[in-house]
Amino acid sequence: MPPQINQSMTPLQWAALLALGVLWGGSFFFIGVAIKELPPITLVTVRLNLAAILLYAFARARGVDMPRGRAWLGFAWLGVLNNVIPFCLFAWSQTHITGGLASILNATTPLFTVVVAHVLTRDEKMTPGHIAGAAIGLLGVAAMIGSEFDSVFSGNVLAQLACLVASLSYAFAAVYGRRFAGVPPLAAATAQLTTASIILVPIMLATDRPWALAMPSNDVLAAMAVLVVFCSGVAYVLYFHILATAGATNVGLVTFLNPITAIILGAVFLGEQLQPAHIAGMAVIGIGLAFIDGRPLRALKSRSPTSQSR
Repeated sequence: MPPQINQSMTPLQWAALLALGVLWGGSFFFIGVAIKELPPITLVTVRLNLAAILLYAFARARGVDMPRGRAWLGFAWLGVLNNVIPFCLFAWSQTHITGGLASILNATTPLFTVVVAHVLTRDEKMTPGHIAGAAIGLLGVAAMIGSEFDSVFSGNVLAQLACLVASLSYAFAAVYGRRFAGVPPLAAATAQLTTASIILVPIMLATDRPWALAMPSNDVLAAMAVLVVFCSGVAYVLYFHILATAGATNVGLVTFLNPITAIILGAVFLGEQLQPAHIAGMAVIGIGLAFIDGRPLRALKSRSPTSQSR
């Protein structure tokens, strides 16, 4: 049974969450660079395989024991939920929408996680603030997608829906991953990436015929290097540390930090632009996350005249 989670995070956990937000927010930018020359499944497969090899070598050098026996089956399921499904969907979606918009839609992950954790865990139940936050956040998603829902079958809308499915998959992964809280973060990250990469190899060979692809440019190779080392390797070690110590709901908050990095990098280097509806939607999602987190609301309440008079 997973250990009980204290849902209030320490300053060190917030610092790890901020670092993870920078790394994963940057991944949308680097995917935007690499996807111009690599098919989505090939991009994801190469990224995960190289990251798994890197982490395995580092784990062996550090003397970290890897999982054994049936634990690998559990990490295979986690790899599907946390890598195979969302990585492929996000990579494909960025062939139709900007990385900034994809990262904003990814910010719905905490909203989904609140609901999934409430149903599947005993110690991360929804509070009235969680319910209000989830409802407000979903309004933000509707604001972003509604302006473009003129054709249900347009690639643009399907790409946005793919991002939402990917975010839901992340939510299930965060809750499912709690069972590995006793596994060292480096070992857990290595096992997850290894199983996901093994699953994707035959799919890549059958769909993309990578041997027929042209050699990527230096820009794409550089983007892939960053995705492998930092956005996958380092990021998932941080992810499992936060998940084990702060819980699924808190680790899901990282996805609201992602758009900041993604939007800045996309605007500066790729010339991407977001519509006013997208910015408004992100602001509404932010309000929803404030309700879910509860800290800003408690701070305002503590400063109110009524509370100070007591």
